Amino acid sequence: MKVLFIINDLNSGGIENYLLRFLKYYNKKLIPVVLCKSGNKGALENEYLKIEDIEIVPLRIGFLDFKGISSFRNFMKNNNFDSVVDFTGNFAGLTMFISYRVGIKKRITFYRGATNHFKENAIRLFYNFLVNKLVLRFSTDILSNSKAAFNYFFKNNIDNRFEVIYNGIDADQFLNCKDDIREELGIPKDGFVVGHVGRLAREKNHETIWEVAKILCSQHKNIYFILCGKGVDDTYSEMIKELKLTDQIIVLGYRRDVVKVLNSMNVFYFPSLSEGQPNALIEALIAGLPFVASNIEPIKETIPEEYQKSLVNPLDINNAVSKIEDIYINGVQGDNLKKWAITKYNPEVLFLQFFKKL
Repeated sequence: MKVLFIINDLNSGGIENYLLRFLKYYNKKLIPVVLCKSGNKGALENEYLKIEDIEIVPLRIGFLDFKGISSFRNFMKNNNFDSVVDFTGNFAGLTMFISYRVGIKKRITFYRGATNHFKENAIRLFYNFLVNKLVLRFSTDILSNSKAAFNYFFKNNIDNRFEVIYNGIDADQFLNCKDDIREELGIPKDGFVVGHVGRLAREKNHETIWEVAKILCSQHKNIYFILCGKGVDDTYSEMIKELKLTDQIIVLGYRRDVVKVLNSMNVFYFPSLSEGQPNALIEALIAGLPFVASNIEPIKETIPEEYQKSLVNPLDINNAVSKIEDIYINGVQGDNLKKWAITKYNPEVLFLQFFKKL
């Protein structure tokens, strides 16, 4: 089965890591072609190239990009795909329409975010409205990793093509690795580490994390922060030096050893403004970490109801400080939540659910 998967690029993010895990899980069981809509590849290219028979195609298809649309149409006509999956939400509208015109039988749009992720203006919102209608008209299946996405983008237009497929996470990598990077980073064994994993982006809300970190580190000399993600080190390194907090706030760029980073933490802080379904938070749960996270709908959907007392308004600095201090002083046991997360996000079940759609 030859399947075209459409994403923006191969940089490390929720979509890219989800697709990589899925393709590794079904390695040799399909012929994958990954098209990068931005025209660029990215940091995960070498990992993707480990998958058997994969082809990676950088082909720019931009906003009102008629040349790119024409190139994509020719590309589709010259290949014999059994299925097409576009992970770019509403912006899959044009690819679904073209796939329909060239005769692709299975046309799948997969929503991985629960809000618009572009700077809104009248023209862009009108375009967004049009491509949303194309998704609805020409997709044979419409998938999402959260109910919140369907509520936001489609409201009352749900039919039997719609299905929520949650993220699958292989727990073995967390259960089989006990190593951490505390010694590498100069953090003492008895230090209390608050951590975050996520690329630098507005929706990840690093500004609030920064404010919370400044307060806690000034009040508690035994509290440390690790912020891990592409672009975070470039943005915050100088600010940390200016405030003389380099001993307590550590910023890392993109790391491949995320399990070791998580193993270095005592609590995971995740105040996102917007998410689809947060891979980073799920990985933290599987690693057994207590957490403080934002009370947005996709995160509420990700955790059991009895743990929602750990959620705060994403911009509420004082409440976040209070909840993290409570964990610092009193401790929290995460084993029950860990067991729940391992079962809930079992990749064997969830990847099979997606595979059957192809």
